[in-house]
Amino acid sequence: MSAEAAPRGELICSVDDIEVKQALRVLIDDYPVAVVRDSQGDIHALGDTCSHADISLAEGDVEGCAIECWGHGSQFDLRSGAPLQLPAYEPVPVFALEIHDNNVYVDITTVTNGAPAPQLG
Repeated sequence: MSAEAAPRGELICSVDDIEVKQALRVLIDDYPVAVVRDSQGDIHALGDTCSHADISLAEGDVEGCAIECWGHGSQFDLRSGAPLQLPAYEPVPVFALEIHDNNVYVDITTVTNGAPAPQLG
């Protein structure tokens, strides 16, 4: 038998720690990440800072597959990071996420939507 590959990324939490329509703000190598469970129960990881202003997206509302920045009302698609509502017009990075043994792992070195990768120290 072959050994199962270890999940990539940082262990963030258990799947059960994030309720539907909830966001969790975490720091990975001092970089803020929002781990979000959408209305369907799917989990996403994206840069936690609104591309319009320096505001945590994890503090905003989750509706459908979007998260809203509470500061000025910009909304971002959780799958693509694309802005859905002005005033933001730049996407936020979306990161590779794995669920393994009911645990959530996020790899911020793998940006899946073409947005700029975080500059890590």
